[in-house]
Amino acid sequence: MPNASDDLFTREDPIFANKELLEINHLPGEGRIVGRDDEISSLATAVNPAIFGQSPSNVLIYGKTGTGKSLCAKYVSQRLVDTAEEEGVKATFAYVDCAQDTTETQAVQTIADSVNDTAITGIKVPDKGLSTSTYYKRLWRILDSLYDVVLIILDEIDKLSDDDILMQLSRAGEAGKIAGCKLGVIGISNKIQYKDRMDERVKSSLCEREFVFPPYDANQLRDIMDARSDAFRDDVLDPSTIPRAAALAAREHGDARKAIDILRYAGEIAQSMGASTVKENFVTQARQRAETDRFRELIRGSTPHSRYVLQALAILSLSNQQQDGFRTSRVYEVYENICRQQGSDSLSLRRVRDLLKEHAFLDIIEQSKHSGGSAEGSYTKHQLLEDPDVVKDVLTENTD
Repeated sequence: MPNASDDLFTREDPIFANKELLEINHLPGEGRIVGRDDEISSLATAVNPAIFGQSPSNVLIYGKTGTGKSLCAKYVSQRLVDTAEEEGVKATFAYVDCAQDTTETQAVQTIADSVNDTAITGIKVPDKGLSTSTYYKRLWRILDSLYDVVLIILDEIDKLSDDDILMQLSRAGEAGKIAGCKLGVIGISNKIQYKDRMDERVKSSLCEREFVFPPYDANQLRDIMDARSDAFRDDVLDPSTIPRAAALAAREHGDARKAIDILRYAGEIAQSMGASTVKENFVTQARQRAETDRFRELIRGSTPHSRYVLQALAILSLSNQQQDGFRTSRVYEVYENICRQQGSDSLSLRRVRDLLKEHAFLDIIEQSKHSGGSAEGSYTKHQLLEDPDVVKDVLTENTD
């Protein structure tokens, strides 16, 4: 009797040769970071003193999602560590995802744990159970015990609940917390306005150098995808597939992450259909799937009412496609209808305003202030930044 698993699993992937190259968290090797030569050079200049054991400049990097900020920061930091070692300087870098470690305690624990070597320091950094001040004391001891220079990358820095860790890190040297180790901070934010809400003392310490990463254009996106085309087997990609994906991504957002997602999904569509090549027409289907998955991830864990508010805005957007935004009162009316359909009590108008602000913070919607003159006073309009069809589909699937 034949083994059933022989028919169930494909032993050799006909489309992908090295799919890892198309994963978002994959850090490309040298030669694969495309279209960011100037930004890499500027960032390297800012932290260059570190290779001689001197203090690197603190840096704040702005730019939309998928513009290579984290990629370049990690790349430059790793190159710095390698070059410093050649100069006899002990250096390292720590990476903190502030969307995950949102509190001061979580962030300092992550930093201390990632730079520690218990076998040498004898210091333990447990996941939890210590006070914030104890985590700091252990971090300072670790830094002075092991390193001459440390770079700390705080990604999505705007997600931190307060500025306290920025104050501690940016002033650790002058405050005498560390004696032998020099510390540099690279803050990364998707929000250009982030600096406006920073504590003035932190601003003066942290914003020594600022860089803005612009969206990628179609040529750069094409180069980025070409550099990763060896993720696919030879002759699998139609010649027009990458140019089409690049043009689509450039027109809509200039986001390299989304562009790479689209390329990967196009390959998976070819796989599922048993096609021998990744055709250009798979790109359109892949774009829809990429947008749907990204939005699904964005709202994962959100409350039912948070979803109802978005659903209301999606319904309004689909039925009034020429209109650029909707007043809070109009969104609230549709939201109340959705609550009734779901058999749920609606929240207050004030609470719905708060939910809309949260969605604006996540860049799901955009808010704009308007003046209606002396008769109406000022009011706020809300506009979806996501595709309303995608929003409606994902939210409907979550309420089924």
